[in-house]
Parts: sequence; C-alpha cells; structure tokens
Amino acid sequence: MPPIILRRELTIAWGDCDPAGIVFNPRFFEFFDASTWQLFDAALGVKPHELNAAYGIIGIPLVDAGANFLKAVKFGDTIEIASRAAKFGRSSFQIEHRLSVGGGLHVEGHETRVWAAKDPADPEKIKGIPIPAEVIAKFG
Repeated sequence: MPPIILRRELTIAWGDCDPAGIVFNPRFFEFFDASTWQLFDAALGVKPHELNAAYGIIGIPLVDAGANFLKAVKFGDTIEIASRAAKFGRSSFQIEHRLSVGGGLHVEGHETRVWAAKDPADPEKIKGIPIPAEVIAKFG
C-alpha cells in the first residue's frame, strides 16, 4: 500500500501575518499540528477524542519540532501542505510537512510525537507505549 499523504489547502489570512504581511513563523507550527491530526483521522478513521477508546492512549504529544523556512509566505497566498508519516519507532514517530505556494516549496517542517498512555505506576504521568503494528500499517 502506498504511503498516505494528506494534502490540504488554505489561504493565508491577515491574522496569520506580521505587520509586513509575512506569515509569523509560529503559525506554521499550528498549521503542522492541524495537518498531523487530519492525517491521523484520514489514516485511522479516529478523531482525537476517540483515541483512548480505540487504542487505549491519551494522545500523540509533540516532543520535537522544527522547520526550514526557504521562501516567505505572505498574506493572501494559497498554500498547500502535504503531510506524511515518515518514520515509526517503537513508541515514537516522525511526521514530515512540505508547504508549497504555486507548486514551489516554501517551508519544510517535521515533528516527533509519542504514542502515549497514562503511566500505570503513576496516573499523574504519561509514558510512551509501543505503537501497534496495525496502526503503522494503516499509514502505508
């Protein structure tokens, strides 16, 4: 099965920008987060609030993120974000995001997240648990 790539388009609003009309860099991480959740919904068919019932986890917390800003993204630009699960480990995984304007790559982003459940030894804490093979298989 080919890997699932979630593609979505949005138009940059003024509220996404600094006074010069260029996207304020932290907004890209919000775009990436929304894309990750939509990718999971597309692959698993499970909404974020249903992950516990479906898989016994409390979520997929972010533990690392980064981006390379290659070209400016500006007010009014229509962007496409292409997101995919790039690598799965035992309890963590990496998501890659490619943000384009008019077919040209403007921003590359990545996230590392953990398949997390409440720690049975201390319910106030969470811990990474093994990602089920059937979950990994659904991403292609």
